[in-house]
Amino acid sequence: MSEQSPQPLEQGPVIVGFDGSSTGEDAVALGLAASRVLGIATVVAVVRPSPAVISPARVDAEWVADRHRLAEQIVAAARSYVTARPTAETVEYRIVASSSAPHGLHDLADEVDASLIVVGSRNEGTTERLFAGSTATRLLSGSVRPVAVAPPGMRDRPEVELARMGVAYIETPEAVIALDYAVRMVRQTSASLRLYTVVADEAEVLPLLIGRDAERAFSNTARDAYTAALDRAIAGIPPGIEATGEVLVGDVVDVLAELDSAAIDVLFCGSRGYGPIRRVLLGGVSSRLVQRARSPVVVVPRGV
Repeated sequence: MSEQSPQPLEQGPVIVGFDGSSTGEDAVALGLAASRVLGIATVVAVVRPSPAVISPARVDAEWVADRHRLAEQIVAAARSYVTARPTAETVEYRIVASSSAPHGLHDLADEVDASLIVVGSRNEGTTERLFAGSTATRLLSGSVRPVAVAPPGMRDRPEVELARMGVAYIETPEAVIALDYAVRMVRQTSASLRLYTVVADEAEVLPLLIGRDAERAFSNTARDAYTAALDRAIAGIPPGIEATGEVLVGDVVDVLAELDSAAIDVLFCGSRGYGPIRRVLLGGVSSRLVQRARSPVVVVPRGV
């Protein structure tokens, strides 16, 4: 990335998708932390079903009223959770009618020009859910804004800190975009930055038939190349930002997923390198990472 100062982040609010579940509370905890470090407002959103265009539900006023009452109960649960946390952020609560939770969050994010969308990572919920299915996975399939996925258990932390930010980095356009976004956030938070590159274990690099020495030589060459790429990336980070890099060994998803609160507070990664411009499209690494990571993961779309 260039050494010139990156553009500041947009200052729209942080949107948090809440469904009344424990994972919804994980998302709220992360969303409040993001709002706090960025100095922006939080919008906690509950998405309820809207009547279908061609459906008996369109004229079923009782059904619509019942869905709205359930959404109001979920909003009340969100208020109760937020009130119990040590937070001074400005929090707004919205009920959004939509055909799906991801569409509702997309539409609201566009309406308020959101800086970030935050959701939970597991498909859990109350006995009665407004929507079924994984909101995180479907949201990440087409968001034009960065999406943060909170890991299970974040709701139980007394206070969520975002002071150590990691970036999954390899010298590709998608990773460069994710790094640029992380740098812009770090500049607003005085956090530290650590870049991670994962190199496959020697046993995974080439078939054993080539011989141990050739396998080791190939692995060392790859490690040297990745280290040089990390050094170039760090050299391009603007002065005043504490930035370091580390090359790890193993399966990329396994290694990155194990980075926990002892190492970083949040991990940024890029999205797949094809598809509509400015949209998140999950690749093999990012799709598995958001399901397994022990730290919050922020997936950054191209062109953000």
